[in-house]
Amino acid sequence: MNTGCIDDQNETDCPLTGLVIAGVTPFSTVDWPGKLVASVFLQGCPWNCGYCQNFAIIDPRAPAGYEEADLWELLSRRRGLLDGVVFSGGEPTRQAALVPAAQRVRDLGFLVGLHTGGAYPQRLVQLLEAGLLDWVGLDVKGLAQNYPQVVGRAQARQAGTDAWRALDLVLAAHRAGTLPDYEVRVTAYPGTEAGDTNPSALPALARALHERGVERLALQQARPDGTRPEFHELCAQTQAKSFAADLARQAEELTGMFAHFVFRGSAG
Repeated sequence: MNTGCIDDQNETDCPLTGLVIAGVTPFSTVDWPGKLVASVFLQGCPWNCGYCQNFAIIDPRAPAGYEEADLWELLSRRRGLLDGVVFSGGEPTRQAALVPAAQRVRDLGFLVGLHTGGAYPQRLVQLLEAGLLDWVGLDVKGLAQNYPQVVGRAQARQAGTDAWRALDLVLAAHRAGTLPDYEVRVTAYPGTEAGDTNPSALPALARALHERGVERLALQQARPDGTRPEFHELCAQTQAKSFAADLARQAEELTGMFAHFVFRGSAG
């Protein structure tokens, strides 16, 4: 459904949706595989993953770092140059304004992609039922019971349930033909605590994803660039030295399990 305010004369005069934007990458070839996109990073996330490279935009109380009006002006000039727009974060589904913003992006003629950890499955339902998503990159952070450890919130006992519900929603929409494409992403890191998503945890996680019906999986190696000092220290510890090699070996084991599998390791 077109919002009625997008045309060649007044697309930048439409009412703002209320998005709180931390930043925008005007051109990206890596945020949506095979597409040239603008990536919009929304402020705020309910989780606090130790390996997060965007930890500076976790705080939902922080002010916008990029004006929403500037986003629409940018996109109005990028018509014909970009395939689509990816909403990322933080956790973009935290913001109710994501739904009208996605509609406006669609009205401008762009494809709509989403990076999400699945923290707010009801918002994902809204987007999927409205047919506003062309691709979802869903971060599955571990088995459901391990989410409190991985997301750094001991009280986040619902987090795993929500995330795996989001996974089911994505898979169901893809099977129904209402979501053209998706990628499930697992990020492994050199953690040593019970529940960490490290190389030794991958076989059980991969089996669970396969049993759930996942066909498209990307295994990613967490890197210290841009992360907190604590994660830099973890990566430098002696027991982390074999991490890259251990992860590469696990990636080889997983290659035949999924119809579409990619490993984004140290050279990725």
